[in-house]
Amino acid sequence: MVPLSFAGHEFLADPQGALWWPDQRALLVADLHLEKASWYARLGQFLPPYDSQATLAALTELVDRTGAEKLYCLGDSFHDKFGCERLPDTARAMLLALTGRLDWTWILGNHDPGFADHCGGTLMEEAIVAGIVLRHEADPTDARPEMSGHYHPKLRLQLRGKQVSRRCFVASGAKLIFPAFGALTGGLDANHREIMKKVGSPAAALIPVKDRLLRFPLAA
Repeated sequence: MVPLSFAGHEFLADPQGALWWPDQRALLVADLHLEKASWYARLGQFLPPYDSQATLAALTELVDRTGAEKLYCLGDSFHDKFGCERLPDTARAMLLALTGRLDWTWILGNHDPGFADHCGGTLMEEAIVAGIVLRHEADPTDARPEMSGHYHPKLRLQLRGKQVSRRCFVASGAKLIFPAFGALTGGLDANHREIMKKVGSPAAALIPVKDRLLRFPLAA
């Protein structure tokens, strides 16, 4: 994890797309999209059915490594409102173990309103923590410091003749959009006009790597 400053607070960013907030003893993640593969399977498109277990294993490792006491999921935690019901037994046990040991908050997103079952935790439309608004989709009309998800930002670069894609945070003065944490998620180009409309300028793509935070300015 590498240092990331936002809205007067200090965080540690993980290359998988999570933020650790030491002062709050909290982990923040966005867009887990649990049970996305099983949702597609019902439509006849078969994908490897291990996305939820892989995502929850990565999340469990982060909780263990940080000693987190709280966890905020910034929306689209399940791919649809019945996702928790479809969790395989192993993945469901992993999630219940996490929601049972943490002060767990589900921020509702566009994929998961009206949960049929949410496997523990507390549901909220949005939350405010130490002056920072936590919601699923950025609101450009709100001047308060804000963290959100929804867009799954990725930075795409040409390096040595090859296109390289990396999940990234997108940050401006008052907005921080998280990459998707889920194992089976695509991504929108960090320069996309919809993202830039939400964060304003100047903005930058932030990519945590092993020993530093890479910063790439984004054009409005």
